[in-house]
Amino acid sequence: MSLLSVQRQGSGRLLVWLHGFTQTRDSAHLFRSILAGSHELVTLDLPGHGLSSSLSATLEQTADLIAEALKEDKFDLAGYSLGARTALHLALRHPHRVSRLALIGASRGLGDEAAQLARRQSDNELANHIERVGTSTFLQEWLARPMFERLPNDPLELANRSMSSALGLANSLRQAGTGTQRWLGDQLPELTMPVLAMAGALDTKFVLEANAIAHAVVDGHVELVPDAGHAAHLEQPQAAAELIEVFLAH
Repeated sequence: MSLLSVQRQGSGRLLVWLHGFTQTRDSAHLFRSILAGSHELVTLDLPGHGLSSSLSATLEQTADLIAEALKEDKFDLAGYSLGARTALHLALRHPHRVSRLALIGASRGLGDEAAQLARRQSDNELANHIERVGTSTFLQEWLARPMFERLPNDPLELANRSMSSALGLANSLRQAGTGTQRWLGDQLPELTMPVLAMAGALDTKFVLEANAIAHAVVDGHVELVPDAGHAAHLEQPQAAAELIEVFLAH
């Protein structure tokens, strides 16, 4: 029996969507509803989040858990931020399962050992902070960060955040934060499926990452979501979903 429970909506070509940090499988409801109009959309809670809050797993382990949870041999795969990094690991570890890969706000990791160590320390400090203050206070602090200043006021979106376990979110950072991620830049040429690397046009750091990822893979494509920052699929759900739909249709 799989440790991850799968949720399905819509019909059509299978698309697996992986959420970001502090989110759940029910997050991005507007964005998901658009994709579910033309796909069978599969979502699940990543370790440390939602119904999987008691699970703790590395990015590699999470990739294998997702592969185990899906009964289909082949599927399209997409993800945002933490979900995009997880999707990259899944595509690299199980390339025969992934037909097409779409990424929003993905990171190859940190290529410098000192930068990795500094980020791990930062993530550990933040994880400890989450356990001290609890999920409600932390989420207020997290969403007040400049990278999320363009998020729309959406009570349903806020309600679908992962609030049940401070330890779960803390362990997600400790086990699957950017600081723990090994550098993937050298492995990206192994990906032969079509890859769409997306970023909000205003998200300068991840625009650079999107271009680097697209140029490293065999069949890479870059799309920028206009008038959007890091959480492009929440800020501009229609535009982000349409870019993915066009990519998956070819």
